[in-house]
Amino acid sequence: MAEKREPTTKRELPREETKQEATAEAAIDVSDTVIPVEVVEAAAKAETAVELAEKKGYQPGEWRPKTQLGKDVLAGKIPSIDYIFDNGIKITEPAVVDMLLPGLSNEIILIGGSSGKGGGIRRTPSKRTTRMHKSGRRYRISVFVVVGNSNGYVGYGLAHGIPGRHREVVEKAMKHAKLNIMPVRMGCGSWECKCGTGHSIPVAVSGKSGSVIVNLMPAPKGVGLVVMDEIKKVMTLAGIKDIWCKSRGQTASRINFVKAIFDAFRKLDAYRISEEEEKTLGIKH
Repeated sequence: MAEKREPTTKRELPREETKQEATAEAAIDVSDTVIPVEVVEAAAKAETAVELAEKKGYQPGEWRPKTQLGKDVLAGKIPSIDYIFDNGIKITEPAVVDMLLPGLSNEIILIGGSSGKGGGIRRTPSKRTTRMHKSGRRYRISVFVVVGNSNGYVGYGLAHGIPGRHREVVEKAMKHAKLNIMPVRMGCGSWECKCGTGHSIPVAVSGKSGSVIVNLMPAPKGVGLVVMDEIKKVMTLAGIKDIWCKSRGQTASRINFVKAIFDAFRKLDAYRISEEEEKTLGIKH
């Protein structure tokens, strides 16, 4: 009778238990009543989601305010955005503007440019800048967005990002624009019109940003927007239909040009005008 010899090669050795087999064996009891930990955690998460869905007014992705202003707006304690500006409250959540000013429109200011045929410049929605690094060139894009409701409220936002994520940079600029939204005082300050409606601005005003200085003057009905094409976007979103504009400085810098317009709007809103003059000029807040 041959004696049983011990295994000498790797093939003859018994197979070791794998990690998956050990985990499965540990999760199964003799009575088949033990459930793996992963299944228990998944079931708990599903149960929590069902409980949240059953709550009144809950929807996936619902805005959850982090500031007291946001909580008051969500609770309905602040009826309009005018209350925020009258009391000098700072807006730190874009959703506050979405709640109080629904249906905002937006426009992208063409601040970029590339060389075209014949030495001209072909304007682009984003401006790309380059800086040298020890590992090579680093690129960055900038997007300038203006938002407004075409009825006395407008804001601008500038955002930066890396190329290839243009949509994300635009969304970021829109959030900044909502945080910078401001009221525009409108009226009819033209001596040629005196119609008493809010189609223009009540008084002449000037604004400055960098080397750009703009003078905005009220115009009678029918004149239209006597401004450059990119500034027409700002005036349309603000709700102004007739205006004259005179500018000087490096106006090719469209960012400074738009900022100068907003500086003029800010000064216009700070003017002290009596109630009688407001009725005469047809000022619209």
